[in-house]
Amino acid sequence: MPAKNLTDLAFTPALEQAKLIKERQVTPLELIELYLSRIEKYDPQLGSFYYVAKESAIADARQKTEQISQTVDTRYLPPFFGVPIGIKDLKSVANMPITYGIAALKDQIAKYDEGIISKIRQAGFIILGKTATAQLGSFPYTEPEGFAPTRNPWNLDYTPGGSSGGSAAAVAAGLCAIALGGDAGGSIRGPASCCNLVGMKPSRGRISFAPVGDRLSGLGTHGVLARTVADAATFLDVSSGYIVGDPYWLPNPPVSFSNNTQETLPPSKIGFITSLLPLGKPDPQCQEAVNKIVHQLEGMGHEVIPQEIDLSALIEPFTKIWASAVAASGIPPQALSTMNQWVLTQSGTAGEYVQAVTQMQLFARQIVSLFAQIDILIAPTYMHPAIKIREWADLSPQETYQKIVDWIFPCPAFNVTGQPVINIPTGFDRHGIPLGVQLVGKPNNEANIISLASQLEQAQPWSQQRPQAFS
Repeated sequence: MPAKNLTDLAFTPALEQAKLIKERQVTPLELIELYLSRIEKYDPQLGSFYYVAKESAIADARQKTEQISQTVDTRYLPPFFGVPIGIKDLKSVANMPITYGIAALKDQIAKYDEGIISKIRQAGFIILGKTATAQLGSFPYTEPEGFAPTRNPWNLDYTPGGSSGGSAAAVAAGLCAIALGGDAGGSIRGPASCCNLVGMKPSRGRISFAPVGDRLSGLGTHGVLARTVADAATFLDVSSGYIVGDPYWLPNPPVSFSNNTQETLPPSKIGFITSLLPLGKPDPQCQEAVNKIVHQLEGMGHEVIPQEIDLSALIEPFTKIWASAVAASGIPPQALSTMNQWVLTQSGTAGEYVQAVTQMQLFARQIVSLFAQIDILIAPTYMHPAIKIREWADLSPQETYQKIVDWIFPCPAFNVTGQPVINIPTGFDRHGIPLGVQLVGKPNNEANIISLASQLEQAQPWSQQRPQAFS
């Protein structure tokens, strides 16, 4: 066991844990036993895991511990060898439950590994279990009916965001080293912002959805919630790549994403959001988070340029496609929450869906055209800080929908464009809840935002901060 104590080890970034394993300072089995004990102790109050794969995780850890004892040169082991990971419960892992946040499906067992899961195994990870999700991934909070709400480790009265709320809460509380999420409208970036984490939404086509198709016209992507930019970048390296039959894909970059963390972005033109029509100005705390980053960028020699974006043409078609995804799930309405039942009524006809896709694509062209003048855009991740658990529970579905739009809509625009985006932590609100901002890159250009995020991280290393109740 390394000199650092067990709590320090639990909050150690994933790549550092892998290094400790390869240096034989800690074994995969010791790491798994540490996280299983922390889950048993803390998760009853947190609600970050729907399923803990105790037996298979221990068996995998024992096998890897034996393997490393017989390995002469550990440098050639996979980059995340022996590191525990949580998997969002919208992703299929063979022989584990997959509920999609629907209580009626608690006993449903997945029959196959998705392509992303196969790549995670090949990278050396040990799967700890399935993390909590909003029902069908529909909402920016993680409180599906029939499950305990998932809470924010920084303040248990507040949400960790959604729909990857369980993944964010688990990493932030030191219950796993890194976690898989998904993002079709901010579902990685929002929880990362709420939980003081790095949240990476890669470019459209970077990570395969194999063996299934795409039901969201390119809005959704797999991604990662991590403590550090290096962890997120290396995860992108191991998870990217075409799988036969993908509807769209990107070529592998000439330089690895992990190498981008070691590169300094040359002086660039960086836009920053001051207003988002028709929503108006972000909450002052969220705008101050943007201003803080802008000030740092100026100090680094970048040219910063204020921007206003009009989202008016996006809200209706995005809502139509969001609703169509609920309809496409094939889940009987009676198994859905009242809110998802209402969302279902907004789906419309097949013709209206196609019209919505066309409207979104036209909107995307407008947004991407902004990047002819700038290299990166800085935007608030959410329009205001995290809400309390069940804060909107007594509102009508229509009222809740409007609250959601007014909160999360800095995020969906970049699902529509398919651009890469990374959330980085920027500090805390007056209630001690983390805040974050988005760094938006040009299409197919994760490299620049990874380099810039890494520079900002070095200036203010957020991974050293921990929620007190879990330290």
